[in-house]
Amino acid sequence: MFTAFASLRGLEFWPVFLKVVLAAVCGLVIGLERSAKNRPAGFRTHVLVCLGACTAALTGLYLYMELRLVSDVSRIGAQVISGLGFIGAGTIIITKRRSIKGLTTAAGLWTTGIIGLGIGFGYYEIGILGTVLVLLTEIILGKVSLHISGQPEYKVEVLYNDKTSIDHVLRYMKDESISITNLMIHSIDSEAEDEEKAQYRAVISLRGGDKKELIQAAIVAMDGVVDAALL
Repeated sequence: MFTAFASLRGLEFWPVFLKVVLAAVCGLVIGLERSAKNRPAGFRTHVLVCLGACTAALTGLYLYMELRLVSDVSRIGAQVISGLGFIGAGTIIITKRRSIKGLTTAAGLWTTGIIGLGIGFGYYEIGILGTVLVLLTEIILGKVSLHISGQPEYKVEVLYNDKTSIDHVLRYMKDESISITNLMIHSIDSEAEDEEKAQYRAVISLRGGDKKELIQAAIVAMDGVVDAALL
């Protein structure tokens, strides 16, 4: 352990202040990455989890070191870890296609709570290192998993002049069990002289499907669709 932290591991005001602030910062940094991806648990949830775990650890230390009560300091931490399981379970969703989403967020919440415990007990090194590794796991390994999942992501650009056409396209994706990872719709020119000219452009990020060319052809054949291209 770093000797620079030796004087900051106690229960005086400044060590406690540093622990609480550091726990909030670590929870915020991890939570911002989740919020950026529109996950169920955002930065506020992560901050509260990390702060709560840190406070629990500090309370355990206070009962033992200051009040001299006969207690096991680790018991509070153990209860925090068990309780985090219930919070994490709330972020796990089973979709209609029987696929599971939210496991990474749940695991991140659980780990964030443990990071808060470590900081609360004065183990700053593990708190900072744990936060960095969680971010690397969620950001870098998240991108790596896209390449080894067996279903690479691709995009389809759809030009159409009937607003209901995009609904038919999305329904087709659902019927064919094709995952839609992102959808962006732009208005091109609502005052075009040629009424047959496409007025809307949609870029759909997809994953799955047997053949991209067949998906493209099926979209082009739909009413109101002017053209579709693979990007």
